[in-house]
Amino acid sequence: MPYTVLARKYRSQTFDEVIGQDPIARTLKNAIKTAKVAHAYLFAGTRGVGKTTMARVLAKALNCLAFETPTTQPCCKCESCIAVNVGDDIDVIEIDGASNNRVDEIRELRQNAIYRPARSRFKIYIIDEVHMLSTGAFNALLKILEEPPSHVKFIFATTEPNKVIATIQSRCQRFDFNNISARLIAEQLKSILEQEKIKYQEDLVLPLAKMANGSMRDGLSLLDRLISTGSEPLTTELLEEFLGQPNSEKIYHLTAEIGDSNAAGTLAALEDLVSAGLSEVQIVDSLIDCMRDLMVAKSTGTESELLILTAEQRSRAGELAEKFDTAALIYNITTLEKLRWSIKNSDTPRALLEASLLRFALSEHFLNVDQLLSQLQTGSSAAQKKKQPARSVRNETSIEQRGKPETTADEQTQDKPVLNHPKTASQRKNELINDPAVKTVLIGLDATITGIEEAKNQKP
Repeated sequence: MPYTVLARKYRSQTFDEVIGQDPIARTLKNAIKTAKVAHAYLFAGTRGVGKTTMARVLAKALNCLAFETPTTQPCCKCESCIAVNVGDDIDVIEIDGASNNRVDEIRELRQNAIYRPARSRFKIYIIDEVHMLSTGAFNALLKILEEPPSHVKFIFATTEPNKVIATIQSRCQRFDFNNISARLIAEQLKSILEQEKIKYQEDLVLPLAKMANGSMRDGLSLLDRLISTGSEPLTTELLEEFLGQPNSEKIYHLTAEIGDSNAAGTLAALEDLVSAGLSEVQIVDSLIDCMRDLMVAKSTGTESELLILTAEQRSRAGELAEKFDTAALIYNITTLEKLRWSIKNSDTPRALLEASLLRFALSEHFLNVDQLLSQLQTGSSAAQKKKQPARSVRNETSIEQRGKPETTADEQTQDKPVLNHPKTASQRKNELINDPAVKTVLIGLDATITGIEEAKNQKP
């Protein structure tokens, strides 16, 4: 028999088997139990989270021939259930909204909807990617959607609910499907591997589940690719070789070199990743994930449920987190995210990545403004304790000039003796003024003010 991909072979058959969407499944089951099934539903969510699967389960529950009324536990063995599973039921019509998006197709649907189902209780229309319908097609659907025949049910599925016009949404019960957690995906992958009797390493499943990004179908497709390699047992090395996933040990090594402020080691670790055939964007994505784990470990501890890691990886993350402080990790993550977009549009992505990683590794050589002012303040204070610096003649002259507006320009340029005045009320201001670098700036500013006063005094 032809091979059936895992996503189809292990598609959920009942409400209880749909993974990660328990609130929606529970609501639909209660609607069936209380005979309050709506005439139209809108299922919204990202790809591979169970929208079409839930629509098929609902169709089987409403039309299962093993029961005299709709049931929450379809038998999955009767003629109707089997036909729905393969998409061949004459009373459950699945329509692709992308290729049937014109007004003519919707008019035909309206004309056929008035006829009663051939053998089932309801005639059910499942329109996938409904947001692809044209505006005219949506408008043609409005009337029958608002007042459909009692034997007709509509189930719409879409990945972009914002493109479904408001008049359609107001006539439907909307359910938003959540992304499936990596833990649930990992549990399902383990179950499938055991049923398929395929040997695998424990460390393989969690990274593979994280690569699915919340989509069960994506996770099963990735697992299909690994199985197709013919390698057994399935190992983490296959992720790097066949799926382009950076080796976790190499990423940890690069992060450790950054934490140790080892510039040469950082560049060597980066070269090791690039020489393995990984792109700069893939490396950045992996570093973001790694530093996110370190940030969580630093903030909440390695036993936090927020960390989707094995026991060994948790221990390693805890060790690496000690090399960083939380503020540095936050800065690194935000900088890497901005760098990700710059790299995509750069002709020299390698240089950009190397410069950024060296910036992380040599962070103690880069001071922000607050640190610079703090050091200036500390240095000036220490200098005053050793020796009370004298104010410059130029500075003292300028202060006296501001107090005597009638002073002529010649008098302003005369040297005056240094006066040992007590400190002013603002200690910090005095400390900064006495700093040589700040004093240079103040002298230049004072010269500008003197020029302005001279110009004013020369006016008649």
